[in-house]
Amino acid sequence: MQATPGRPNSWWISPAIPTIANCVLALLWVFSALGGWGATAFCGEAEQRDPGCSAGFDDAVRLSAPVAVLALVVAVTGWAVPGVRQRPDRLDALLTVAAIIWVLAEGVLFIGGYLAKP
Repeated sequence: MQATPGRPNSWWISPAIPTIANCVLALLWVFSALGGWGATAFCGEAEQRDPGCSAGFDDAVRLSAPVAVLALVVAVTGWAVPGVRQRPDRLDALLTVAAIIWVLAEGVLFIGGYLAKP
């Protein structure tokens, strides 16, 4: 095992992997919250959709939006701030935290959609 600067006694993982994970989680949230995937999954197709369920899912989207924005800010901060970007351990930590926050935003959508379901 070879240590890399900023990562004593650890394996080196390309920052592309957590970055891609964050991008995929962000796309999943966008398609679920704004693209109609979540509303269709929980409330049915557009012509058969329950208005009460749609309103409940919209509330879930509003609740998860600030969490998603926080995840976006954390991920972008990791890459935008030179002091973080140039320290692999800090970049890994921020990208990991951002991914966890994206999962939390998805969880809010899922729970809200489940509760809104007729």
